[in-house]
Amino acid sequence: MKKCVCIILILLVANSFAQTPHDNNVFNPAIKSVEFYNTAKVASFPAIALNTNEQVLLGFDDLRGGNRNYYYSIEHCDSKWNSSNISPAEYLQGFTEDQITDYSYSTNTKQKYTHYEIKLPNANIAPKIAGNYILKVYESGNQQNPILTRRLYIVGTKGSLAGEIVPTNNPLLRQTNQKINFQLDLGGLFVQNPNNDVKVLIMQNGRSETGQWTTQPASIRGSQLVYNDAYTNDFPGRNEFRHFDTRSLKLNSDRIGHIYHDTSYTVMLLGDPSRNVPNYSFLYDNDGNFFILNQDGYDPKRDADYAHVYFSLAANKTQQDGDVYIVGRFNDFKIDDRSKLDYEPTKGRFYTDLFLKQGVYDYQYVWVGHDKKPDDIMLEGNHFETENEYQILVYYRPASARWEELIGYQLLSNKK
Repeated sequence: MKKCVCIILILLVANSFAQTPHDNNVFNPAIKSVEFYNTAKVASFPAIALNTNEQVLLGFDDLRGGNRNYYYSIEHCDSKWNSSNISPAEYLQGFTEDQITDYSYSTNTKQKYTHYEIKLPNANIAPKIAGNYILKVYESGNQQNPILTRRLYIVGTKGSLAGEIVPTNNPLLRQTNQKINFQLDLGGLFVQNPNNDVKVLIMQNGRSETGQWTTQPASIRGSQLVYNDAYTNDFPGRNEFRHFDTRSLKLNSDRIGHIYHDTSYTVMLLGDPSRNVPNYSFLYDNDGNFFILNQDGYDPKRDADYAHVYFSLAANKTQQDGDVYIVGRFNDFKIDDRSKLDYEPTKGRFYTDLFLKQGVYDYQYVWVGHDKKPDDIMLEGNHFETENEYQILVYYRPASARWEELIGYQLLSNKK
């Protein structure tokens, strides 16, 4: 009987894992500094137009060094990042998988590593249809040995978007919130039931965990769907991201307290205060992104070094009240054991250290109290003046279709 129960539990776990929506993940702690962006602009949102010359670049380091047999493939997904369960022949041109052959070894660094890169689409793998795709990297051609996954957005040309960032309609939120209004022109695309066939996701700074879905247009004007309802697509403005700069490990830059040189580099950042204050203070940031840069070398892909970077936060709270996490694009905004801060009672501060490659990094702190709900406003503040980027993604699936397509994408920004 016990053996049967164990088998059932194993099958349940396996099925649950298989049904988990695909996300940006790093499965091996030796994999660092994962970059994934449209090659037109470093650190940009990984969206490209279907059947054009646009490409995305994936780059990452393996701290184990040497040369490993990494393979990759892409899989079509629905708007919620579940597998579309269609044949690769229906969404791929070329092969179903390919080996990563572009790699280089680190030079003149204390931390040895191997840097890997691929660009998509390429001569071996290219998507046929628009939609969400999950890019999978795995070792020795074995997808059961995953290294990392990235979300890729292939945009069709069936619809056109026009949007704007405006003040919220709610007078109680005028000091904190920003609102998105937009119109979708369907052109020659016939949509029988817009409320069922079309859905829209709006993300702030590319963060899916704080994104908002819209399924019903406020009005329809011919071939144009208008989304300007007074109470939808309303976002907390949040605050500008904190940042630090380790482009040089020879001199202290902004936010650097001290740099220690030993068998590895150690960077002590200045202490961070809580920023949940009434008044907004402008701080230039990169909307949560990071950039691998090295002022002391020639090619940061190969000669930028790694350092143990120490963070400390005066949160005016203790570990009895909850936990603090540090997040940014550098760790996919993940709230997990790797991003959790420890607490030092004698100093009344939360602290952690992260092993990061030289560059410029945005970050922020997230509070998780007893209710287990992440709160990125409690320690950072919330202001309508904050400069943000918004990504509007439009998905289309008629009743008779077997998959969803991404038919529209627009980037909005209120940067001055």
